[in-house]
Amino acid sequence: MKTDKPSVTIPQEAFDWYDEYAHGNIDRRTFLTRVASLSIAGLSAGVIGRALIPDYAKAEQVSFNDPAIKATYEEFPSPEGHGTGGGYLVVPTEASAESLMPAVVVVHENRGLNPYIKDVARRLAMQGFIAFAPDALFPLGGYPGNDDDGRSMQHSLDRQKIEHDFMAAAKWLSHFEKTSDKLGVVGFCFGGYISNLLAATLPDVIDAAVPFYGTPAKEELQAQVNGPLLLHFGENDKRVNATWPEYEKVLKANGAEYTAHVYDKAQHGFHNDSTSRYSPKDAELAWQRTVDFFSTHLKAPTSR
Repeated sequence: MKTDKPSVTIPQEAFDWYDEYAHGNIDRRTFLTRVASLSIAGLSAGVIGRALIPDYAKAEQVSFNDPAIKATYEEFPSPEGHGTGGGYLVVPTEASAESLMPAVVVVHENRGLNPYIKDVARRLAMQGFIAFAPDALFPLGGYPGNDDDGRSMQHSLDRQKIEHDFMAAAKWLSHFEKTSDKLGVVGFCFGGYISNLLAATLPDVIDAAVPFYGTPAKEELQAQVNGPLLLHFGENDKRVNATWPEYEKVLKANGAEYTAHVYDKAQHGFHNDSTSRYSPKDAELAWQRTVDFFSTHLKAPTSR
């Protein structure tokens, strides 16, 4: 993982406003206007805005043409969703029909399959997992290359159909010819919610779920969650953290297997290495815990 630290010291108010902007509660102009109202010596609204808005050139840790992996774009049927879904499949080159590997669904944030999420899929493949990152924006032509348009596009789609697309993706991946009988899911922000949702709706398909700063599934679905789950939260992420106490009560009542970690002073999105919300130390620890968790619960390759 990267260890370089953000060069801009940003006040908490700006992080909170960015969270509102990133989740569509305020527009870009309002976000930058609020940032401009801060009195910070030597820092302009533009400097702070550029530090917080993702720069995906920073996100690549594994090259798409690394010889240890093979990345392709694949489609899958989604009869209850948008009919057909699509995503980014990354397979270790050593995988074969005779040497099957566990697989992981990788779920993006609320703006489509951006370069950071693709890189996360490649990182998992480098650890010996088949990784598939579906794109909720596939019905509209895919991630458009910028987050503002991606966010608007995802918001325009039917939320229930999007959810069914991710359920269909998990089922498709579980039957992929090189996948063993073990399947996990990891997601970030909106993807964290989808991770919780899949754990609730597909308990017989999902063998391990890792939500990064994600809200739980609807209350009526939560009783179906058995785990195992590994949940990551940033201490300063008040919006998501407010949902955790009640969700934890349900998990305890279910007798679900789960472990939750709260990272001291970390922001929502602390794993995303393309913005100044990135916390290198916490991201590295959370990622190592995630890889270890999947290694434990998805186990070694099996043969069908």
